[in-house]
Amino acid sequence: MRCTTKRLLAFVLLMLPALAASAQGPASSPFKDLSHPVALLLLCVAFGLLIAILILGYTVMGAMDIYRERIKKEKILPVALLLLISTGAQAQGASTSIVPGLSDTVFTLMALMIGVELLVIMMLISALRVLTGIKRKEKVKKAHTPAPGKPRINWMEKLNRTKSLDAVTEAEADMGHDYDGIRELNNPTPPWWRYGFYFSILFAVVYLWRYHVTHAAPLQLEELAIAEAKAAAAKEAYLKNAANNIDENNVTLLAEAADIETGKKLFVINCAACHGPDGQGTVGPNLTDNYWIHGGKVNEIFSTIKYGVPEKGMKSWKEDFSPKQLAQLTAYIRTIRGTNPANPKEQQGTLYEGEE
Repeated sequence: MRCTTKRLLAFVLLMLPALAASAQGPASSPFKDLSHPVALLLLCVAFGLLIAILILGYTVMGAMDIYRERIKKEKILPVALLLLISTGAQAQGASTSIVPGLSDTVFTLMALMIGVELLVIMMLISALRVLTGIKRKEKVKKAHTPAPGKPRINWMEKLNRTKSLDAVTEAEADMGHDYDGIRELNNPTPPWWRYGFYFSILFAVVYLWRYHVTHAAPLQLEELAIAEAKAAAAKEAYLKNAANNIDENNVTLLAEAADIETGKKLFVINCAACHGPDGQGTVGPNLTDNYWIHGGKVNEIFSTIKYGVPEKGMKSWKEDFSPKQLAQLTAYIRTIRGTNPANPKEQQGTLYEGEE
């Protein structure tokens, strides 16, 4: 016992320089760091180990009636002073984040706490085995050959095993309910049920801390709102990209007033020099009658604007306008058909009276 205690204290002192070095890193709020998933996992492990320590400690205290001697702190103080002197030198090194988004100080403290708890549990188990004479009994058992044919209990049977009740205990466990001769007893639950219940308590604590205390993760309605926002952004990006995925094979006639107005502005700035401000035609053909040289369908007008007619002096506009703007120009040209502006140019091309 005394030797094990010295080893534990020496381990704690050896970890102090690492704690001091990690404390030199950038400061961060400890409560903010506790919302990190790794920190929550470490907290769960530490909490579970703490419960185990409390249970084992209570058990060991009950078995230590004959072990009341105080453990002397021999040869620990000089070692502590020597280790603390080396703390400053180790703290000078460059610090790097062990876990992204989590302070090194918080991570190191939690890791050290879990390590110490594991050592304490090992000490308590070792002490309990010594105090209860389990080790001595094991040595005696090894000297004897086990009885042949003795059934071995596997781990499934252990998880499902319940304690047998004697006559006195059964009477005390009687709940007083009788169903056709079947009495209800307050039997102990099997181990798997108890462990599941303990886990559910631990899960509830972590869930409340993560979702309702630190708000480190969104609730269901918040997740729905986030998902809807992402979907809306994705839809907007798709529509924005789809607006420029227009060509002569899939173009449709735009009917929105804003699109037609945009097409008119583009026409006045870029097309009026050849076709007139009202589309009546000057150098280029008249766009207000029903006669078309290169086709009067929506896709044909779109294709003529996009690729141009180089042999007749009309340039290609596909490098100047986006597919959306080409469709807006096409829509405006279709709207001025039959407007009869002043000084229209003579008819050219083939009569076209279709709608598409």
